[in-house]
Amino acid sequence: MAEKLAPEKRHSFMHNGQKVFEWDQTLEEVNMYITLPPNVPKKLFCCKIDSKHVEVGIKGNPPYLNHDLMLPVKTDSSFWTLEDDIMHITLQKRDKGKTWSSPIMGQGQLDPYTTDLEQKRLMLQRTRALTSHRLSSPEVALTQGPSWEGYVPVDSL
Repeated sequence: MAEKLAPEKRHSFMHNGQKVFEWDQTLEEVNMYITLPPNVPKKLFCCKIDSKHVEVGIKGNPPYLNHDLMLPVKTDSSFWTLEDDIMHITLQKRDKGKTWSSPIMGQGQLDPYTTDLEQKRLMLQRTRALTSHRLSSPEVALTQGPSWEGYVPVDSL
């Protein structure tokens, strides 16, 4: 597997002065980090990931997040975990290598300058992955030419 170029920092989505979640991305995935409220048993938290939608909340309550995703994801390899007081949602991009300006549609989009930086960072990650793959692939012998078996010269026809 290719080495991942880690994001320089997480992006924050703020609403009414409160942090809703943080997020970052690689070529293959978008990661969301949600700080969980204190004094709520971990087993009550839930997350539902569809190909174009994410829903996060506490069982028996309206969802904390209930939004369409910026781009489609692979549901069979997307998942969520609880780590200490953080819900970590890993969304596997369906279109690997695409730069997301936000995990959720219409909310918290990166400004054009930051989006450009993200695209450049992901392009660098892709270049490093391709270079690493080429260097680890078996080399084709340069002396081996095309197979001439079955070749009939034109002038002998």
